[in-house]
Amino acid sequence: QVRLVESGGGWVQPGGSLRLSCAASGNVFSIYSLAWYRQAPGKQREFVASLISGGLNQYADSVKGRFTISRDRITRKHTVYLDMNNLEPEDTAVYSCNGSIIINISDRETAERDCWGQGTQVTVSS
Repeated sequence: QVRLVESGGGWVQPGGSLRLSCAASGNVFSIYSLAWYRQAPGKQREFVASLISGGLNQYADSVKGRFTISRDRITRKHTVYLDMNNLEPEDTAVYSCNGSIIINISDRETAERDCWGQGTQVTVSS
């Protein structure tokens, strides 16, 4: 069974930085695409950033120039990162990742699974 687990959330002062991680586990072949979303109290969930194999990274206007999405290409840990810089109180939310994960079914077969993580809290305040 494939799982996505987020980590790296916490409290930071305005102007600070955090790195979120979204790790896929469970007989994973590759991460085809993955997006970060966030939901603040009393608000709807909103798109933050995404990446897709062979495609361009996408960002919400509110985070362009401050957030960067990337994938681990060195250790092959099947992990996607969200580097968040110059954080603002408005960035406070629960951040969740949603991925299209390619898993190994057998030695010759793969399948795609859509998966959500459980979320990690980011709080930006002084």
